[in-house]
Amino acid sequence: MTPEQPASADVISIGGIEGRSPTQLAWERLKHDHTAWVSAAVVGFFVLIGLLAPVFQRLVHTSPDAFHPEALDANRGALPLGSFGGMSGVHWLGVEPRTGRDVMLRFVFGARTSLSIALTATIVATIFGVIIGLLSGFFGGKVDQVLSRIMEIVLAFPSILFALAITPVLENLLQSAGLQQGNQTRIPVMIFVIAMFGWPYIARIVRGQVISMREREFVDAARALGASRAHLIFRQILPNLWAPILVTVALNIPTFITTEAALTFLGAGVIEPTSDWGAMLLDSVPFYSVDLMYTFIPGMALFLLVLAFNLFGDSVRDALDPKSSR
Repeated sequence: MTPEQPASADVISIGGIEGRSPTQLAWERLKHDHTAWVSAAVVGFFVLIGLLAPVFQRLVHTSPDAFHPEALDANRGALPLGSFGGMSGVHWLGVEPRTGRDVMLRFVFGARTSLSIALTATIVATIFGVIIGLLSGFFGGKVDQVLSRIMEIVLAFPSILFALAITPVLENLLQSAGLQQGNQTRIPVMIFVIAMFGWPYIARIVRGQVISMREREFVDAARALGASRAHLIFRQILPNLWAPILVTVALNIPTFITTEAALTFLGAGVIEPTSDWGAMLLDSVPFYSVDLMYTFIPGMALFLLVLAFNLFGDSVRDALDPKSSR
């Protein structure tokens, strides 16, 4: 290393040997993980079709809410004409029984709805969980006892049952505050309910990491130099927690996706006519024996997306902590 070429923060060269930072080592491991690449490609595919949903609408010259009775067989109880749920050059994935709505458009707009709700709930739960975990782990004592008991109480609730019970109550409160009925109220309530039951998992992981880190040498050094508590928490400890937080987020997203679909399936989720995978599964139940494709398409998409997120989260965890797979 010459004086004209100072070492960067990530790479240090000594005697021709380059040292790499933990971030670079994790990225190298992730680049050679085929499971990570395949799962990331699947996740990217579903995100892409959700973003490009309006483009699909222009390609097929219809909307996800438009009825197409001409694609239904009135002699067979308004089932789709043709095979495989009415797949054709006009309706690429067929049409819905009884309504004739285009399944492909319902599917791509449903991907946008499901992913946006799950990702927003993940962001809210992560922010709240990280803050609570930092405070609980750093201060300890009575603060830790109170916050830990709150986490345990929230985790003790049966989340789906409680969500079904609290959703109409919260909707009435928001509507009385001036919000309109329908998804303008329902979707914020869903995001709040999902995040409310998701933050304790993140908070407990962050709390454990903070407890093991708050007495480290670099924290003691900053404390000896007169650093404030806010500086210690957010400038010294928090930057060293990005790895477990990232892994937790990657593993929580599929949980929130299935929770959102389950709430919609049980009637406490997205309201018609907004497209949603859970609503598609609910509507397909009476027709699974005569129109299997209508059930198969959203069900398989939900399975693949959740599986891809889980595999990608496992790959990220192994890349950041190789010892975890031993």
